[in-house]
Amino acid sequence: MKYTPFYIVAITAGLMISCKEPEKKEEEKKPVCISDSMQSRITMDTAILSNINNQLQLSGEVGFNENKVVKVFPFSSGQILEVKVSVGDKVTAGQVLAVMKSADIAGNYSDLKTTGSDIAITKRQMDNAKILYDKGISSEKEYEEAKENYQKALTANQKINDALKINGGGNTNANGVYTLKAPISGYIVEKKANAGSFIRPDNADNLFTISDLKDVWVWANVFESDIAKIHEGYSAYVKTLAYPDKSFHGKVDKISEVLSPDNKVMRIRINLPNDGLLLKPEMFTNVLIENTEQLKAVSIPADAMVFEGGKNFVVVYKNKCDLKLVEVHVLKTENNRSYLSSGLNAGDIIISKNQVLFYNAILENQ
Repeated sequence: MKYTPFYIVAITAGLMISCKEPEKKEEEKKPVCISDSMQSRITMDTAILSNINNQLQLSGEVGFNENKVVKVFPFSSGQILEVKVSVGDKVTAGQVLAVMKSADIAGNYSDLKTTGSDIAITKRQMDNAKILYDKGISSEKEYEEAKENYQKALTANQKINDALKINGGGNTNANGVYTLKAPISGYIVEKKANAGSFIRPDNADNLFTISDLKDVWVWANVFESDIAKIHEGYSAYVKTLAYPDKSFHGKVDKISEVLSPDNKVMRIRINLPNDGLLLKPEMFTNVLIENTEQLKAVSIPADAMVFEGGKNFVVVYKNKCDLKLVEVHVLKTENNRSYLSSGLNAGDIIISKNQVLFYNAILENQ
């Protein structure tokens, strides 16, 4: 028997191995594409560069515009005989609000009568002194004294007349009865007068407050942590329980410089036009303060993002078969709009509806 050398066997085996067909490479994965049937089920949005909107929710209360308010005070101490209006009543300028009786005013009329008599007496005395002086019977000194007494009587009378004008003028009579009248047209927003009540001489309080209510103020409370978010001129949108579907638009026109010592909040004032007089003083309100800052950022619909593993992703669309996942970083989200610090550029197109389906398909295809 003949033996084949070992080296020949090895070469033959090597040739046999080299002649084997190469193993098939793993099939290349097809890209994720949007089918025609899926096209109608998705929505695409474009990332845009926009101002960053800041919004702040506050609670507030309607008050009357104190720049368009007149407070009605009593002219003098005395007793309130009759009150002719109530809170909420519409009044016109010159309308009687209340009737009062005052001993002080009655005393003024008595003094006025007395000074009137003094004027008549001192006038006759002055005229007689002048005749006697002209005839050389009396001295010039006597004539000057008579003139001085007459002037004193006139001054005293004028002083009482001025006091009566201040205390109601033509709205008073000799019995001390006087009327309080509305100085402007508007609405009674405050009433502190009741029939039978006595007004003391040291009373410093008003009896009525009248406002036209064409403009009102809304006072809102801002917590210390939000103070930096508020500035004068910011837009404000006010809603009330009475009109839940209606929003009233105004501006922040005053910011308090001190915090309330009771609840540590800062008060801001919003000036609102009150068309139709819908807003009433003491109404509670919800206030939305909106500020469009100078800072800009790329923004997208908030619900276009897919959140997973503590990160946010979007599906970027180039064409039907060119989709990719991009991680985005969110600065803030307001009104279902997310402002991004990175990830997208203005003009990028993203899938914002049913994007989760493509998100999962792209992950499986990777």
